[in-house]
Amino acid sequence: MEETTGLLDKIRHHDKLLIALNENCAIPLPEDVMRILLKPHRLSFYYFQYIDVGSATFKADLQQFTISDGQLAFGFPNQIFTKLPYDKNMRQYALSFDEHTLALLPGSYSFLVNPFNANSISFDPVSQQRVKNLFSALFQLLHASEKQKKAEVILAHLHTLLTEFNTAYFEQYESQEFISNSKLSKYIAFKLAVETNLTEHHDVQHIAEKLALTSSTLYGIVKEFAGVSPKEWMTNRLMLEAQRKLQYSTTSVKELAYELGFNDPGYFSRLFKKSTGKSVARYLAELHDLSRN
Repeated sequence: MEETTGLLDKIRHHDKLLIALNENCAIPLPEDVMRILLKPHRLSFYYFQYIDVGSATFKADLQQFTISDGQLAFGFPNQIFTKLPYDKNMRQYALSFDEHTLALLPGSYSFLVNPFNANSISFDPVSQQRVKNLFSALFQLLHASEKQKKAEVILAHLHTLLTEFNTAYFEQYESQEFISNSKLSKYIAFKLAVETNLTEHHDVQHIAEKLALTSSTLYGIVKEFAGVSPKEWMTNRLMLEAQRKLQYSTTSVKELAYELGFNDPGYFSRLFKKSTGKSVARYLAELHDLSRN
């Protein structure tokens, strides 16, 4: 697996903001950057690719998906992301920016917590035109003369673009019949609490108290959104991290168990098999067989 720390700085399109936007692959990327992006890589920044006309296939962590006309693929920091080969001549935009740039924006974009575990967004025809226009305008701003590349104007365009993404994400994935905004906000807060220091193996009751909820209320919210209990969700999240590391690194089972906060490698191995249906050895063997095909 390739790491991308420092990569965005090599392709940035603004001297004060760590942001890059390419239109129809018009700006060639350095060869060392391309070598990383063509392999599975751990994102150290936010990444979005919008397809105007064409199609492209990606892998986010362990899930493969394809997008086409009027759809957006996206990846978040720490996700393992892969862009599979596609037609470089298709009409598309590729946007990247870092956490610091995000912190400068005036809005809150709940979809960046990804409560529905999705990595693509579809837009209706009217929204497609707005999104395309916003990408085009932002591209022109970023590649205008230095005098025109005012950070506050670029941030305003980026804010509007992310607002479009946020709205479309929840319109696509949120069931208004079942989910209230208060419940959704608590579920997002739960996911954030788990993601923060993931390997600490959080206590469900402690998280519930931090969210001003009872354990039973938190159970109901997580069960409604994720279909599993909070404890199961946290275990599944740890096992996903384990599969990431097994797929993209050569660490030993013992080292991996300790990295993920398990004091007992044997317990970790049993939990992995219970969660995935495969022993660590079988999982690695299947990965090896797959890589030879």
